[in-house]
Order: sequence, then structure tokens, then C-alpha cells
Amino acid sequence: MMAAKSTLKNMVLCLVSVCLVCSALLAVVYHVTKGPIEKTNEANKSKAVALVVPGFDAAPVLGNVQFDGKAYPYYTVTKGGRVVGYAIQSATIGFGGPLTLMVGFTPDGKVYNTAVLQHSETPGLGAKCTSDRKFIDQFKGFDPSSKQLAVSKDGGDVDAITASTITSRAYTLAIRNAFEAYKLIRR
Repeated sequence: MMAAKSTLKNMVLCLVSVCLVCSALLAVVYHVTKGPIEKTNEANKSKAVALVVPGFDAAPVLGNVQFDGKAYPYYTVTKGGRVVGYAIQSATIGFGGPLTLMVGFTPDGKVYNTAVLQHSETPGLGAKCTSDRKFIDQFKGFDPSSKQLAVSKDGGDVDAITASTITSRAYTLAIRNAFEAYKLIRR
């Protein structure tokens, strides 16, 4: 058997063929996984809404508000026809990249609860923003209109995660931005 002669034309044809095959495979994988990923993301949002607001008996109503040039999707929840809370999606940049939260507010503007939707924080350090109960629970009942939503290192009322000040600042900023969006919703 004789090997193909190594010419520029043969090398280019080979490279183009490999690129076409790889592109086709990526397109197939994208097409196959797009639907399940979207369903999972929607299910995670629904779970987060239920976690961050008081109990409700009607389907959450999706809205959108603009603050500081960014869109903040939010869900209004009701019980017995009365608004019992707002779940606002807020994103900032943490140490490892984007940090997206769902922040729940009661009608009087207090934080009911928070949930992390997405993060890229360092495992064992910043990733504790999803599991450190002391850090997460300090926001329950937090009143941003009377307390400083900043880490204590910056003069605020929030205790940072040990060795994760940047993540703690980002988490707190996401809540502060969600509170600004809440104020626009309540106008």
C-alpha cells in the first residue's frame, strides 16, 4: 500500500475534512442536549422560586425590570389573591466567574431567602456560598433598607465566608442589586 503524497492540497483537504466532521458532531451533540438542559434550568428556577419566597397557591407570574442597564427577571407570587413575595434573579461576577442568585423578598422589602442558580467559584472556598448555612441564613429576614448590604470588612452587616471575601462580596452585591430591582417593582 502506498501512502498519500504530502502536499499542501492534501493537508488542507485533510484538515477541512476533520473540521467538518468535528463540526457536525458538535452540532448533533448541541441539538440533542439543548432541550434537556433548558428543561433542567427551568426546573431549577422553579425550585429556587419556591425556596426563596413564602408559600403561594397560584402560578408565579414572570416579569422583567431594568436596573442599571441590566434586565432582572422576577416572579410575583400570591396566596389567596394577595401578593406574598417576589423572587428576583440577579447575577454578578464572583471570584471564578458568573454568580447567579434567586433572591426572595417579602412585600415589606425584607429578604425571605436566597438560592444560588449558577456559580463557578472555587470548590471548598467560594463554592461554600451554596452550602455554608451560617453565611446563607444571615440573609433571612435581612432588611436592606435599615442594614448595610456589604461584608463587614467593607463596613457592612454581612459576615463573609472564611477565605472567600470576593465571593461574599459578589453574593452580597447580587442581593443589593435584586433589592434595587425590588424597589422598582414596588413603585
